[in-house]
Amino acid sequence: MKRMFIKSLPLLCLCLAVFDGCSSSQRQVKGGAPENTPRPTRVSSSDVVKVQTTGVAIPAGGEATAILTLSISSGFHVNANPATFSYLIPTEVTAENSAEINVDKTVYPAGRLEKFQFADQPLAVYEGETQIKLPLRAKASTAKVSTSVPIKVRIQACDNEQCFPPATVNITLAVDVK
Repeated sequence: MKRMFIKSLPLLCLCLAVFDGCSSSQRQVKGGAPENTPRPTRVSSSDVVKVQTTGVAIPAGGEATAILTLSISSGFHVNANPATFSYLIPTEVTAENSAEINVDKTVYPAGRLEKFQFADQPLAVYEGETQIKLPLRAKASTAKVSTSVPIKVRIQACDNEQCFPPATVNITLAVDVK
């Protein structure tokens, strides 16, 4: 029995070392110095950014602009569209044409340039509340109808130190053709 314990001791030590490393509250920050802070909980981009819109009324053959409002939690940002660098994930709104509605090119606001410790240059980002415009045209042949346009908003939330996995928020825009 004693011999079996001695053979298992190295494996036990290895397991304890691995588990101790997993539970450590120290983490490395830029420059290599440990920082004694609790590990952040897993952040979901879709929890950090809420997307809202209000219904739109369009005359048959007419045009209107839907406004999508991104509400970004304090302490977070998302990359603007276009993103500062090609490797960054921009905020992106997509919607498809329907039988009644044509969706034109999305109009993004200019991003605000912010300097972050993880980047050498300022990045164009959206923070707080940001409005994105989605131009719509009702087809002339469309009679009075209430319809909806499915919209996908791809976002990647970041804080001042790191970016979190991107997410796609699906919403529906109510459209009344009059």
